[in-house]
Amino acid sequence: MTSATTTHATNGLDALRFDNAFVRELPGDVEAGSRRRQVARVLHSPVEPTPTAAPRLVAFAPEVLELLGLDAATSQDERFERVFSGNALLAGMQPFATCYGGHQFGNWAGQLGDGRAINLGEVVNGDRRYTLQLKGAGPTPYSRTADGLAVLRSSVREFLCSEAMHHLGVPTTRALSLCLTGDEVVRDMLYDGHPAAEPGAVVCRVSPSFLRFGHFQMLAARDETDLLAQLLDFDLRHNFAALGAVGDRAERALTWFAEVCDRTRRLMVHWMRVGFVHGVMNTDNLSILGETIDYGPYGWLEDYDPDWTPNTTDAGQKRYRYGYQPAIAQWNLLQLANAIYPLVGEAEPLESQLKAFETEYASAAREMWSAKLGLTTPMASEHAARDSLIEAMDAALRSTEIDMPIFFRALADVDARAHDDPFAALEASAYGQVPAAARAALNAFLNDLFALVRQDNQPVAERRQRMNAVNPKYVLRNYMAQLAIDAAEGGDFSRINELLDVLRTPYAEQPGREEHAARRPEWARTRVGCSMLSCSS
Repeated sequence: MTSATTTHATNGLDALRFDNAFVRELPGDVEAGSRRRQVARVLHSPVEPTPTAAPRLVAFAPEVLELLGLDAATSQDERFERVFSGNALLAGMQPFATCYGGHQFGNWAGQLGDGRAINLGEVVNGDRRYTLQLKGAGPTPYSRTADGLAVLRSSVREFLCSEAMHHLGVPTTRALSLCLTGDEVVRDMLYDGHPAAEPGAVVCRVSPSFLRFGHFQMLAARDETDLLAQLLDFDLRHNFAALGAVGDRAERALTWFAEVCDRTRRLMVHWMRVGFVHGVMNTDNLSILGETIDYGPYGWLEDYDPDWTPNTTDAGQKRYRYGYQPAIAQWNLLQLANAIYPLVGEAEPLESQLKAFETEYASAAREMWSAKLGLTTPMASEHAARDSLIEAMDAALRSTEIDMPIFFRALADVDARAHDDPFAALEASAYGQVPAAARAALNAFLNDLFALVRQDNQPVAERRQRMNAVNPKYVLRNYMAQLAIDAAEGGDFSRINELLDVLRTPYAEQPGREEHAARRPEWARTRVGCSMLSCSS
């Protein structure tokens, strides 16, 4: 099959205006194509998507089209599925893959790069700039031994979760579209020696920038300090312009690093608030913008267990478990600090920012849990009491199987007066019968909580409204995504679009859709795709 062709027209997609600053302003590879290789002293390599057999649009997000200055009718353009499945290029697109490195599970992995992601170009809409990136569109110079492709199940999960997280208020890359390719892709889903052919698919991801911690690490590891400084200035110019003009190189690096730390801290607070577990917090999977990026074996904390990870590869070490995510974020920031040290020249100011991350996260987490529990923002004199209450909450919730989303959502409706058994009103959040010791711990915690609620003296309706604004009723539970995948693999895409619609308003009551807010069914406890997932998921 021939390479992707450039297509021209006078309306629809041709309203997109491309200004490819990354390619224009940063050094690129002189070799084009997907030959696997080590690439030094460049940040990007030209490579085109691999055309596919029979592209078909499965779903799209109108809200993302709007970001690009287009309306929903654009999806009806006959070129839409061709372009966003990698079968055609629009005028102005300059496809490329980027070079980065990273620590994977705590170990330096060397050159990684966009192994199955190809950037089509940067769209400018008003004063905003968005990179369009295809995931699963074929090999690149950074694919190593892989094929650069993606399967339908992983693509459904990425498409749905990207949009779900946005509507939850969590910073994230966006997903414009999901397309079938018409090709089969062989994957060993469980890494157990039983590969099988699966439907291929491509997701078009959208973000102001796909720069990761690993981009800076790779340059530092190769002692390419001049290019490191060039990339930092590029990022400041295009993605952190609000920081304004700063002084010399060291001052610019420190100002930028402080902002990256702050954005990463806020992201961790959001993940913990909604019960999201990323599963693969390698340094190459953390965005410089503080966005959630790379939806692989993620999961939602249904049974409240801070030691849970959705990643089968991490089942033994549990490095990327829910409760450890903020600490991993700080560790990753330490690696980023090491990378930009040559630009700063001294360790103390970088160490100061890392310490500030820890203290500021603790403060923000206290406020977040207070909001989830229906308490007002704590004053300094209340910090110790709030911390003690949150510790009691953590111990009580992990004493038995409690569904995190259901528990916190229902908590807003519980009478805050003293009760002998306040947990009785929250019984529906438990998986199975609650042991006596666990019930006693839950009731002790709830009575302590309600004592503080009564001291707050908030109007009941106001408290409920505040709690419902931070405790979602609808999250993308893995079993729900798996049911949509099962249907899609059978040719029925209605569940994907239904879930997309439900997840647009995760904090609202949606009469008739209560099934999407139900506890994980027992059959899903151990089923592949509904509990833990592999990195191929």
